[in-house]
Amino acid sequence: MNADLLASSLDKLAADFDAIEWDRRPTPDGHLLQMWPGEPDEEIKVCVCRRVDIREPFHRQDFFFLNYAYKGDYGAISEKYDNRITVREDSCYIGRPNADYAIYGHNAEEVVIIGVLIQRESFLRNYFSILAADSNMFRFFLTQDVGGYEDEYLRLDFGRDSLARNILEWMVVRYAEELDDVQQVLRPMTVSLLLEVARERRAQRKDAPGKKISDRFVRYIEDHFDHVTLADLGAHFSYHPNYVSTVLAKETGKTFSELVLEQRMFRAQTLLQSTDLSVAEVAAMLGYSNASNFHKAYKGYFGTTPRG
Repeated sequence: MNADLLASSLDKLAADFDAIEWDRRPTPDGHLLQMWPGEPDEEIKVCVCRRVDIREPFHRQDFFFLNYAYKGDYGAISEKYDNRITVREDSCYIGRPNADYAIYGHNAEEVVIIGVLIQRESFLRNYFSILAADSNMFRFFLTQDVGGYEDEYLRLDFGRDSLARNILEWMVVRYAEELDDVQQVLRPMTVSLLLEVARERRAQRKDAPGKKISDRFVRYIEDHFDHVTLADLGAHFSYHPNYVSTVLAKETGKTFSELVLEQRMFRAQTLLQSTDLSVAEVAAMLGYSNASNFHKAYKGYFGTTPRG
């Protein structure tokens, strides 16, 4: 990439950031809610924050975001758990709606943060399925029953020469151009960025030595519930399918099919309760060939219809 073009694009978005009117509105329970800062017809907004001092009030936001420490380190703090982390250069901090947080920092040199903001409904309809196969990612983005500060945020480390950093640089350049088709250009870039996030998350969740084999089987089912077969599971771990089936039944008390259905139904119920996705959209996201099969499976599991 042309270094001058990138530098001028960063300069432009940093100047634009200073002009943004951040609309933080009080909620009935006494919090501040950050409203969508982009244009109403934008589904993706790219921001560049360049500061020596970073201070903002605790707030929630009505959208999903990824903040990347492009230059220097910055801090993030949770209001609920009063806990702080440092987001190091070439790391990212990913946040979901309704988690109270603030970023801060006082540095000798400027810190540069590249932010990618995605409208809530657009994220759920167009991008969430990229991340949802990972059970931890699914819970992070859609469930609110967090068990600690680490459940309220997702922090991932990328190298300076990472593909994620390169994608973000191109997103900065394209967004700064302000062309009419910028949203269409940003969509595949966002998909690529989230694929890198999912890949890095999987790499950081490698099974620890000594973990029970049944736990490893179950985790694989959780992360591949939409298409996994017993043969796939056996092949991945180099075991005969009959052995896998026996171990699962003995150590979990459930069959392979029951474990797969359990994962699908947990996700189905969460998606239907937490989003405005249609039954057909949820069915497709969970790997069902049609909504009728999903409807039948859901009613058989819960005793009621998906929207009942």
